[in-house]
Amino acid sequence: MLKTIRSISLAAVLLVLAACTQQTENKVVVLATTTSTESSGLLEYLLPEFQSDTDLEVRVIAVGTGKALRMGEDGDVDLVMVHAKPAEEKFVAAGFGVERLELMYNDFVLLGPKNDPAGLKELSSIDEVMKALTQTDTAFLSRGDDSGTHKKELRLWKQAGVAPNIESYRELGQGMGKTLQLADELQAYTMIDRGTWLAYSDTVDLDILFEGAPPLFNQYSVMLVNPERYPDLNTQGAQQLIDWLVGEKGQSLIGAYELKGKVLFKPNAQ
Repeated sequence: MLKTIRSISLAAVLLVLAACTQQTENKVVVLATTTSTESSGLLEYLLPEFQSDTDLEVRVIAVGTGKALRMGEDGDVDLVMVHAKPAEEKFVAAGFGVERLELMYNDFVLLGPKNDPAGLKELSSIDEVMKALTQTDTAFLSRGDDSGTHKKELRLWKQAGVAPNIESYRELGQGMGKTLQLADELQAYTMIDRGTWLAYSDTVDLDILFEGAPPLFNQYSVMLVNPERYPDLNTQGAQQLIDWLVGEKGQSLIGAYELKGKVLFKPNAQ
């Protein structure tokens, strides 16, 4: 009889512990996102407000867009926030994401040494810029990491109808911060999103040499990982975060976020 009581008590304790664990997990939302949303300081600015409004904690995994989407495909995260539209649409079409919602945008810029040996400042189109980069001995550093920035760069070479200069083109397999640091050390060209540039511009001796062309537009979107594939995800919490980001408060805060007197991201949720 005593053994039976002890067994019942142990089972009750285990049930309580399981319930507590489930409640704790439901308070945590796991977000895979790009390095730019973290390194720019945007998430550090937004997420405390979200947590205050909802009592939900967001655990951020900042990686390249390609890796973030693969984490979504594997059910390792509850939602993804990335910036590579063709890859995002493929992610949703394959049934890994529920819906692609546009959230905010900025743009990419081309950086390089101040003496600009490739003469990018004198050019009027991004196609001319990409062609000029194939004709200079000055190195071009690519992130080479399947990030949104890397995907955009590859599309720009293709659209210009040229291939990178094999002798001066270097794929690093690194995040934007490390790529920028190495570009500064080598006085090389590279491409960067404007938000990350504003966050780090005072730390390097490089200039923006080309900007403003429509192909450099950089859209960020957010997607819920499909709960039909992965029913154990915190889908409810992830949906709350998405609703908050595309809602009035989230959009207002995104539009108000500045560094050095400049807005980093412009909200455009519909």
